[in-house]
Amino acid sequence: MSVTTKKQSQAKKADKTVRLDGAQALVRCLEAQGVEYIFGYSGGAAIPIFDALVTTHTGIKLIMARHEQGATHMADGYARASGKPGVVLVTSGPGASNTVTGLMTAHMDSVPIIVISGQQIRSMLGLDAFQEADIFNITMPVVKHNYLVRETNDIPRVVAEAFHIATSGRPGPVLIDMPKDVSSGSFTGNLKHDVSLPGFSNQTPLLNPEQVRQVAEMVRNAKRPVVLAGHGVLIANASQQLQTFADMYDLPVTTTLLGKGAIDETSSRALGMLGMHGTAYANKAVMEADVLINIGSRFDDRIVGDAAAFAQDKTIVHVDIDVAEHQKMVPVDVAVHADAREFLDAMVKLKGKASHVGWNQHIDGYKKQYPLNYREDEGLTQQQVIDTLARLTKNDAVVATDVGQHQMWAAQFYRTRRPNDWLSSGGAGTMGFGMPAALGAAYARPGQTVIAICGDGGFQMTEYELATAAIHELPVKIVVLNNHYLGMVRQWQELFYDDRLSGVDMEGNPDFAKLAESYGIKAVNIEHVDELEDSLKAALDYNDGPVLINCEVIKTDNVYPMIPAGGAYSSMLVSAPTRKLDKPTGST
Repeated sequence: MSVTTKKQSQAKKADKTVRLDGAQALVRCLEAQGVEYIFGYSGGAAIPIFDALVTTHTGIKLIMARHEQGATHMADGYARASGKPGVVLVTSGPGASNTVTGLMTAHMDSVPIIVISGQQIRSMLGLDAFQEADIFNITMPVVKHNYLVRETNDIPRVVAEAFHIATSGRPGPVLIDMPKDVSSGSFTGNLKHDVSLPGFSNQTPLLNPEQVRQVAEMVRNAKRPVVLAGHGVLIANASQQLQTFADMYDLPVTTTLLGKGAIDETSSRALGMLGMHGTAYANKAVMEADVLINIGSRFDDRIVGDAAAFAQDKTIVHVDIDVAEHQKMVPVDVAVHADAREFLDAMVKLKGKASHVGWNQHIDGYKKQYPLNYREDEGLTQQQVIDTLARLTKNDAVVATDVGQHQMWAAQFYRTRRPNDWLSSGGAGTMGFGMPAALGAAYARPGQTVIAICGDGGFQMTEYELATAAIHELPVKIVVLNNHYLGMVRQWQELFYDDRLSGVDMEGNPDFAKLAESYGIKAVNIEHVDELEDSLKAALDYNDGPVLINCEVIKTDNVYPMIPAGGAYSSMLVSAPTRKLDKPTGST
């Protein structure tokens, strides 16, 4: 072969080399991160990326939502149910800004999601071009980190760093804003990129062995110890270690709203949720405790109430991976900067033992004295629907809730048995979260029963995602507890504002069953108690796609127990008060 012929042959081989554009490189990087699904909504600035999902013949499945907020909540639900980051793809301008509520929800609850937004071309940035929005600065307060990608060859580095940041330490959302000329530009870099962040370390803080021994000694010597388990226990995959620790030291365990499932709530050690609408026996146990060991909870205001009264007459240990949470809400005696699993592993390895028989019997007395209950002679109640769901599913479903009265009753009556089976918006209190989060969970947990428990108010904020459920035939049970009110706000207006109702009557609600049927979804109406059992069982047994269960519940029930916002635990209302109350200092 002549030299010329050999060069021509090499040139032909070179021509066969796969050339990628930025969008295709992005998809390859997402594949390398193990991404299974992208929840998204298309638009002009993101077209190259959506096109790359076709041209790269990727195994990543695109789940097209009906709104960017819905897509973000789906990714959030997927992340919470799977333990893996959820990924969102949207366009620029309003497409990107519509993710802000979902980003805030994930940020407040430490959920790892990656939002990739299309953006105007670089030369147009800052010139108010069509569908341009400074999403980098708009999202800065509600993300763990964000990027504006300025060079196509930076894509592998940005993606690797984004996933690393979102999933390590205290997890959280990351936004990647990608101009259209970056995603459509020629990629000539290396798809593989090792993360090197001098100012950010993946290593968990070094646990102080002396603190571990100190806490163990406190627990052994305590007369009335209580463990408070937060979302951090679930994030650290430390539920088994928590159970072992509680058994070794004979400890009762209460959880935060987001900590449900950190311990089997059907077990004798479990006290259920504490705080504003926690169980009376959990609240009384915490109020009387001499040692409180908080593992992975940030002492949210819904837990603490009156901070001075909360911390009074008890020794408080606070274990948290985020040092910024120590001493933020309440003064603590021992601040342990550690991952929840690392701390619990160390406590278990000490092989310590303790017995608190008398204290546990005392709490059992409170369980008998103040059980969760509801009236069954006044019509169909939200509590009865949830209690029946729990019994029929043996507390074994993945449950996603919206926000409001139904959320608190679900937290009380649906006793979560396993980690990551309870999905709810905590810090942000985002109405509209429940149904799309359940759809995301259905992708994360195929074959498991997934239930969305919604109020009629929150459901209508993202009801358009019924289309997504129908198209993909997701076997999600969507329970709408329809009291025709914004029930929690109405409850506050009744108790604290002399029953002056304003902006809470949901007049004009659609027929939710007919709405679902218009999407091709099976629907059930339940209006009477005697219909409840059979109708719910039939809906739970239906697995050929989604089913919507509209429950016409009584309108003006109130959630109890209740500690008024900013109040001390001693002000807990176990049942309806006999007088109107002073206005609380906090919000609903």
